[in-house]
Amino acid sequence: MQKFPYRDLRPGNILTPAYRHVLLLLYWPVYGFFFLFVERIYKVDGYFPMWCPLDDKIPFCEYFFIPYMFWFVYLIGMLAYTFFCDTDAFSRMMWFIIICDTTAIIIYLIFPTCQELRPVDFPRDNALTSLVRAFYSFDTNTNVFPSIHVLNTVAVMAPSWHMKRFRTVGWQLAFNVTGVLIILSTLFLRQHSVLDIAGALAICVPAYFICFRYKKSGAAER
Repeated sequence: MQKFPYRDLRPGNILTPAYRHVLLLLYWPVYGFFFLFVERIYKVDGYFPMWCPLDDKIPFCEYFFIPYMFWFVYLIGMLAYTFFCDTDAFSRMMWFIIICDTTAIIIYLIFPTCQELRPVDFPRDNALTSLVRAFYSFDTNTNVFPSIHVLNTVAVMAPSWHMKRFRTVGWQLAFNVTGVLIILSTLFLRQHSVLDIAGALAICVPAYFICFRYKKSGAAER
């Protein structure tokens, strides 16, 4: 595990092995621009609705709003920890995200999708359903296949499987149970179809082998 010697970072040494992982952060503004483009600017005449019979078996449950929003803490927390404490794991995680999220953006451009699963009337009226209602008004129901939520949840789980710091039973339970709850939340909040989850996991499998298994040596494997 190689920690980030941030106190010695200078413009002249940014390309050295100890610091070049910092350059991977440049992906986020690029990704943000293209995500904003496909969500708010790039419009098509028709979106393909994602649906399968299993979707109708899944009830709406507002309590899954908690793990759904915790995704932001889950992702940013792991990025911050690996950035400072395990630069090899950070680099692997970022390349996993770059492969998966870029693939998703390309799919959104060539195969525009939407979901029509959100309930018109909520089965209960409470604080969480009010939050979900507000979230629905902000978040579009387009560009759902594959699910970014699922792609980046696996991006957090994958390095935890290889980092010595998180190999204890407690940490593995924490990462994996949280990850599964986040993935399930996309279904129970009616944000995604089962097809969106399956598509995301199909992208994650090759990305995992490229980023975490192909290169055998390194801090993330020790």
